[in-house]
Amino acid sequence: MKGGIRLPEYRLQTPITKEDIKKLKIGDTVLLTGTIFMARDAAHKRMVELLENNKPLPVELKGEVIFYAGPCPPKPGQVIGPVAPTTAFRMDPYAPAMYEYGVVGTIGKGPRRDMVKDACKKHGAVSFAAIGGLSTILSRRVKAVQVVAYEDLGPEAIRRLEVQDFPLLVAYDSNGDDLYQQEIAKYENFKQKTNKGAV
Repeated sequence: MKGGIRLPEYRLQTPITKEDIKKLKIGDTVLLTGTIFMARDAAHKRMVELLENNKPLPVELKGEVIFYAGPCPPKPGQVIGPVAPTTAFRMDPYAPAMYEYGVVGTIGKGPRRDMVKDACKKHGAVSFAAIGGLSTILSRRVKAVQVVAYEDLGPEAIRRLEVQDFPLLVAYDSNGDDLYQQEIAKYENFKQKTNKGAV
């Protein structure tokens, strides 16, 4: 308990189960370990077009978590360059279709539209927030990276990341609750905690 605000913290391993999703509530912090996939606008546009035409995706994403980000080039000795979460609002037009397909979680920054909140509730999924401005810290939590689809998109290609204790905050849960509307204090507290290196 800090400042009268309880911040439950979970250590989760991918693939995240439906039981894990159900227990997560807005404001909870999560340290995620395992496999996640990185994709942004251009890749999502292609994937949703495939889904709309009943065609398979180039990589299986059912039960997976998608990180809305694009990496900077790594320096010698680095697994990946700095990675910062993309504004999640930009992915909102694609998110409902991806949740319906079977994606169980997404990671971005900032508030999202009601269509995403409704999709999380309908499909038993979650939307995480990663704190912008901590790209170096986030990149250190990435232990391996591989381009798995759409290599022609360069930084927007789909990448498979192996992460360890990747710090996240539950922004929209499977009950349809919205952190940005209901519990801003938790988000600010998490941001301060993360900036101090507590996560």
